[in-house]
Amino acid sequence: MPPNITAIEVISFTYPLDNVGWSPKGLEYAYEPGASVDHTGHAVRVETGAGVTGEYVGGTGAGIAQLRSFADGLVGRSALAREAIWYDLKRTLRKYDGTGIGPLDVALWDLAGKHHDAPIHALLGTYRTELPAYVSTYSAGENGLDSPEAYAEFGAEVRDLGFPGYKLHTWRGQEAVDIDREVETVRAVGERLGDDLDLMHDPVCEYETYGQALRVGRELDRQGYFWYEDPLGDGGRSEHANARLADSLETPLLLTEQTRWLEPKTDAVVAGATDFLRADVDLDGGITGAMKAAHVAEGFGIDMEYHLPSPATRHCMAATRNANYYEVGVVGPKARTPHNEPPIYDEYTDSIDAVEDGCYPVPNGPGLGVSIDWEYVRENAVRTTRHEG
Repeated sequence: MPPNITAIEVISFTYPLDNVGWSPKGLEYAYEPGASVDHTGHAVRVETGAGVTGEYVGGTGAGIAQLRSFADGLVGRSALAREAIWYDLKRTLRKYDGTGIGPLDVALWDLAGKHHDAPIHALLGTYRTELPAYVSTYSAGENGLDSPEAYAEFGAEVRDLGFPGYKLHTWRGQEAVDIDREVETVRAVGERLGDDLDLMHDPVCEYETYGQALRVGRELDRQGYFWYEDPLGDGGRSEHANARLADSLETPLLLTEQTRWLEPKTDAVVAGATDFLRADVDLDGGITGAMKAAHVAEGFGIDMEYHLPSPATRHCMAATRNANYYEVGVVGPKARTPHNEPPIYDEYTDSIDAVEDGCYPVPNGPGLGVSIDWEYVRENAVRTTRHEG
């Protein structure tokens, strides 16, 4: 008999982010030594009558609200029927962005791995067990990554740690975009590190005009950057504008991090609006959704780059041939552990100081292969819901 779901527990909890503050508009995290903010994380537990439990820590507040809205309806279903559950939830959330699917889906994959006594990457089909990685920075702050030279200096440290790649998040949430400073930062990092690292630049949809994006892109071309990610303020939605930008530059575009659902991601590739495909395990339907996107990319002969680090992301990349790098971020010179990693793991970490020969290993225990400190999660909980049908 398959293990049937008897309860789903959803816990929202807080943990501190040290050396992190806010951008001038107060809408974005920025690197700020000595500052601290409280970040809200989310944990999901799927219990079964067979005694095996699926666990995951991840997701966003908006997605967790969706999960809480449908969790009661899953009680009694087979916990191994991931594809059927995924499709039913896609239809249920058709008017929304579907981000509630991800955390639930990863917990179900963790449960399946424990049920079969195998790591998730083995269930998916292992391609590799060591993941080449790049460092992805915090946005610029007043007292930290606050100049082109500061970005170049941190990049030199990243190089010396053994990373093969380095990605810039620069000034976000400012009163106005300073394109001269953006170009200068791209140039400073390229001239100092372009011979040593694959370099990426990610404005996170900050540029207000096509002309601004084009100007920065031309400097990326001169410096030989590996990719140019989400430059335009359209959130990556204008296939026409991004296709024109891709045609005008040598540096490949990486879009679709901001694009939800599989079909629009596929349409972006068909339209020539992106050269790489992007998926986020939390936001794009969990492991099931992320692997669907990876297979779309493979079918078009392009690469899949996963967004942000996590145990689930490691398993996905381990089973994806057409992926170049594992993203370790966001971090800064003193904020060395990524912001989406709460202090709940015994041995697992994505700290930049944990890199070995430019790579991170894939957990090999059953399921996600990580142990969660549930006492910490519950002690710092701000909201707990239990769904039993």
